[in-house]
Amino acid sequence: MAIVWPCPVSVDEYVAAGRGVRVPRPDCPGCASQMTLWAGYWRHVRDAGGCRRIFVPRARCGVCAATHAVLPAFVLAGRLDVADTVGTVLAEVLSGPAGVRPAAARVGVPHTTARGWVRRFAGRASGLAVAFAALAVDLGGPSIGPAADTGRWALAAIGEAFAAASELPGWLVVGCWRFACAVTGGRLIAANTTSPYLIVGKRRFMPPIPLRG
Repeated sequence: MAIVWPCPVSVDEYVAAGRGVRVPRPDCPGCASQMTLWAGYWRHVRDAGGCRRIFVPRARCGVCAATHAVLPAFVLAGRLDVADTVGTVLAEVLSGPAGVRPAAARVGVPHTTARGWVRRFAGRASGLAVAFAALAVDLGGPSIGPAADTGRWALAAIGEAFAAASELPGWLVVGCWRFACAVTGGRLIAANTTSPYLIVGKRRFMPPIPLRG
C-alpha cells in the first residue's frame, strides 16, 4: 500500500535530493500510530517526455509492523507519467473539443496511453464527482450540482475542491492534480479507488512540507 504526501516541489528538485529527500512521517493507515521512515526503493517517472529516477522512502509502523511506500503527490499508483501530465490530458479531452491524439502529442506520451487514462477516468467520473463535490463543501467551497456530462462534472468538482483547499496553508503551491492525487492516495485512475471524501473528510491527508528543512 502507498501513502501519498502533497509534495510541493518540482520533479527536478525531488530527483536532485536523491536518497536525502525529506518527507513527513505519516500515521499508519491501519492503526493510526506514527510511523518511522524505513529504507526505500528507486523507481522511474516520466515528466516532460523524459524518464527520471526517483527515490521512494518507505515507512514502518512499530505497532502493527505494516510497511508502506511514501509517494510524492506527482506519482500516481501504477503509472509512469506524473500526475500533472495525466491531468493536463484529462482536462483537454474531457472539457473541450481536443481529441486524445493531439492532447497526447502535446505532452509527449503515446496516444494509446492517454486514451487509457481518459477511459479510466470517465469510467469512474460519477463517483469522483460526488466525492470531490462533497469535499469542496466540507472545505468551505460552493456546492457543485450534477451535470449531464459526468467527466466535466468530475473535473469541475476537483477544481472547486482544490480552490477550497487552497485557502489552507501550503496547498496552493501543490497544484490541482497533485492535490487530486494526494486526496485519492495516488489512485485517481487506478482500478480500485477509495472514496477521496472519506480520506480528506476525516483529515487523514498529510500537510504539504518543504523538501528540505
